[in-house]
Amino acid sequence: MSQFGIQVHAKSKTKKFGNGKRKIKFRDKRRAEVGNYFSATKLADAKRTSNSTKQVRRRGGRSTTVLKAAAFVNLLTKSGYKKVRILNVTESRDNRNFARQNIITKGTLLNTELGKAVVTNRAGREGSVNAKLVE
Repeated sequence: MSQFGIQVHAKSKTKKFGNGKRKIKFRDKRRAEVGNYFSATKLADAKRTSNSTKQVRRRGGRSTTVLKAAAFVNLLTKSGYKKVRILNVTESRDNRNFARQNIITKGTLLNTELGKAVVTNRAGREGSVNAKLVE
């Protein structure tokens, strides 16, 4: 699978069952079953005026939008959604190093112009960042 340049997530070939028997793979993963690399959605620099996206080809020729860098967030407030600038990444529940590297994932705490917000979508897969205000 390495000839496709895509990461393969698979169980170990040397894994043992609880009774000591060795697990034997029935078949290898097919190319259609292989996942993509993690698209680390970064916080865009202060000069950037929009979110940076990239089109990625998926199975069957369909394409999806991958978010590479985000400067703005669609923030849910009491009066509805507002497009607000992201100031910085405060905390990430996935990995504490993501906060240092300003990587945005689902559940990340962001500092915005209207206050603290938590990301409610998978930004790298959906092409935009959605969040709601934290009281």
